[in-house]
Amino acid sequence: MNVRLALFWLGLLMAAAVPVAFGQDTAPTARGAGSDARSAATMPDFSGVWAHPYFPGFEPPASGPGPILNKSRRADGVGNANQFVGDFTSPISKPQAAEVVRRHGEISLAGGTYPTPSNQCWPSGVPYIFFQHGMQMLQLPDRIVFLYLRNHEFRLVRLNQPHPAKVTPSWYGDSVGHYEDDALVIDTVGVKTDRPFAMLDMYGTPFSAALHIVERYRLIDYADAKPALERNSKENIRFGPYVQSLVFDPHYRGKHLQLQFTVVDDGVFTMPWSATITYSVPLGSWEEHVCAESRLGYFSTGDEATVPTASKPDF
Repeated sequence: MNVRLALFWLGLLMAAAVPVAFGQDTAPTARGAGSDARSAATMPDFSGVWAHPYFPGFEPPASGPGPILNKSRRADGVGNANQFVGDFTSPISKPQAAEVVRRHGEISLAGGTYPTPSNQCWPSGVPYIFFQHGMQMLQLPDRIVFLYLRNHEFRLVRLNQPHPAKVTPSWYGDSVGHYEDDALVIDTVGVKTDRPFAMLDMYGTPFSAALHIVERYRLIDYADAKPALERNSKENIRFGPYVQSLVFDPHYRGKHLQLQFTVVDDGVFTMPWSATITYSVPLGSWEEHVCAESRLGYFSTGDEATVPTASKPDF
């Protein structure tokens, strides 16, 4: 581990050990309604590194309203990860949101790439951040720390506390959680809307100040994880070896960590919708991934973005 990375981990652990401020009201210490405060010995153990090496979107639910999916498909029927054309005809979207998704899709169909939080190296927000293929969870008595592999993104979740009476909007919103039997339940509100590249997914789906996300994490057997993985494989491409540092072990049949989340936003959607992210134990190592902002961006075209070359040999 190099010095920069060691200092990053040290700073993050120090942040997890002190009260969260972020410019918002101090939350009371009383447990939230329906919360389950318990000792570390009886908490479900979700700690460790988890991989979801699929791109670009969420796993559709087994039934009920799901997320925006890609209208552009490969020859094998899987979503085309090289062309993002969100389904603006989805019944979950209100007309103004559908129009935003449609405009983004037109850019892709014309051969261009529009800016997103991930390709512009900005904080992802929730639920956009769930696209990340590597996640590590640190379970502490009074909070949960989520570390995401790419670009040093992380989230802090306070346990057994309600949201403050007045939430100050922030990049990842105000997140509070509690345990319910074998599950970790997280409630998030207050995700910033006045930010560049504000979107919920790779298709440019917008959100409003009314955005409310509920996450539910559970350990499940492979037999229960398999249907979700099969639905996922029809929508998202899987990174092969050497593309990312964390990959699925194709022979792993142990416990999987499944995130089921529900999105409610009356300002954008006609109904709540749900999706899943099913994590597996990875192969490979947790490496430092840094996203650096650039004046051009990786999708730039023309001479200005090309690698400089000499017009004639030096000798």
